Amino acid sequence: MGEVSIIGVDLAKNVFQVHGAAADGSVLFRRKLRRGQVLSFFATQPACTVAMEACASAHHWAHAIGDLGHAVKLIPPAYVKPFVKRQKSDATDAEAIAEAATRATMRFVAVKTEAQQASAMAYRTRDLFVRQRTQTINALRGHLAEFGVVAPTGIAHVGRLTALVEGEDGVLPEAVVELARMLLIQIEGLSERIETLEKQIRERAAQDEAVARLMTMPGIGAITATALVTFAPAPETFAKGRDFAAWVGLTPRQHSTGGRERLGRITRMGQRDIRRLLITGAVGVVRWAARKGAPEGSWLARMLAKKPRMLVAVALANRMARMAWAMMSKNESYRVPAAAA
Repeated sequence: MGEVSIIGVDLAKNVFQVHGAAADGSVLFRRKLRRGQVLSFFATQPACTVAMEACASAHHWAHAIGDLGHAVKLIPPAYVKPFVKRQKSDATDAEAIAEAATRATMRFVAVKTEAQQASAMAYRTRDLFVRQRTQTINALRGHLAEFGVVAPTGIAHVGRLTALVEGEDGVLPEAVVELARMLLIQIEGLSERIETLEKQIRERAAQDEAVARLMTMPGIGAITATALVTFAPAPETFAKGRDFAAWVGLTPRQHSTGGRERLGRITRMGQRDIRRLLITGAVGVVRWAARKGAPEGSWLARMLAKKPRMLVAVALANRMARMAWAMMSKNESYRVPAAAA
């Protein structure tokens, strides 16, 4: 029996499946492990490659197993699926993970540091609170509309809803007023939590040189810059900015055959948090340029003259992704592109 070269691990909450293979791909062992047995098992194995899907708890196990001297590789689940043979089970999943990790062209997910995980948690907690606040505001607007009270959408108009609820004109029944007050208290509490998290993110951004450099680009603020540093892999992972933009999901979907190129809408196959933030920032830049006027001869001015605004915003987000990659890889601040003659 040869020495184990790679171990595929199918992660779970309590029962893990491992698949050990030699350098020639021959199977050495298939085992089930309880959660408490995982680290003791890997402590007895010779240093080798350990492959896992980049799913829940993957970064924790990557750190723990990596500390035992193993080289840990995380694979996107979508890239493992083609290697699953016939019916799905934990054993076949672990085997597929091990086989996928041996491919020379396989793309892996970078293991996040604990600082990156903390930043990611802060960002996603804020994102959750923003969505909950939006849901609560819409619920309040919907309920009050049934009693003839209508207000515009958006957090900026919550004060108008509050004034209508607390008004003394008797338009709303007392039971409705009490329930509306509960929703308003919920909105206020969420707004306070969002403000606290945004303050923490801005404070961290001021202390991080890479984040501060990214914030020099128009359309990128503290939250977007923090997301880029937190969620994006190391810049050297990509050969050029176009590859980074494709990873984010801002390149056109391709369906080409017979030498004929067919390009469609953006793929949306990459990192959705960064993609959404870049597009939001690009929309802000396009709106500002539409009101104030883009610099004469600039790429943005030429695009706005002949293309719809939303199309220009997505194209600008693609450019922003490529420029962000260049700024991170070269440790440089934003430089205004030269205008065309």
